[in-house]
Amino acid sequence: MVLAEMLSVKTFSYLHLPVCTIRSLRSRRFHPLALKSSSSSTFFSSLTTKMPGIPVVDHIVLFKVRDSTDPSKIDAMIANLRSLISLNLATHLTAGPVLRPRSAAAEGFGFTHLIYCRYRSKADLATYSDHPSHLAVVKDNILPICDDIMAVDWVADVDADVAPLPGSLVRLTLAKPREGITGVEVVSAIDGVRDSFPDSVQVSYGENFSPARAKGYQVGFISVFSGVDKVDEIEGKEEVEKQKEKLRPLLESVIVVDYLVPSPASASDRTASKV
Repeated sequence: MVLAEMLSVKTFSYLHLPVCTIRSLRSRRFHPLALKSSSSSTFFSSLTTKMPGIPVVDHIVLFKVRDSTDPSKIDAMIANLRSLISLNLATHLTAGPVLRPRSAAAEGFGFTHLIYCRYRSKADLATYSDHPSHLAVVKDNILPICDDIMAVDWVADVDADVAPLPGSLVRLTLAKPREGITGVEVVSAIDGVRDSFPDSVQVSYGENFSPARAKGYQVGFISVFSGVDKVDEIEGKEEVEKQKEKLRPLLESVIVVDYLVPSPASASDRTASKV
């Protein structure tokens, strides 16, 4: 795809509109309360069932900023991206530099920055995408300094729509299925990986519904850890690796990047209240 076409304002404004059927899964299991007696079983039976999740739309954009870019222009891009929370469409929004690439594909693409935001519905995301303030940021602050842009959107059901706290580590994983494998199959396989994570890890994943600028990556997966040390604790754990081994044969390529949510002292991120 010609880069100029990819980065045009017109195509970018339609980047996030739904174009295919969404398939989504719950982000975490519900763990029933331990019951101490048979007499209490009936009373608490309603608590042992899986609670309904909160439907959300997660939106990620990765940017590759040109190496020669003046730092002040990068700062302006990030500041203006963060200011889009004032549109009151996203439940939370954070933007900043990628902390580190975690896969060969991520290193190859060389993405340097990202924005991660969440919406209550696809309609809210579409409104955000077409909003004049968003389009102005794209035209004035993003396109002039970026060599590449990639975006994915998916629907998920989460236990609670809580904004990642400052200092949290957000790990983004984007999966491109092998030929003959569907995104639905990959999403189903991710179930095992998700269930191998500690309950303290917030998880969201689903099939991408904005394929036009996703470079063939059909599935998005976000895991939010309370800190860098927490993600390091699960690296190499037997159960996690076992589930990853089941997933690998389905995939042609995986982009994995880590992002550290900035502290109030280093960023002016504003987040909406918990849904």
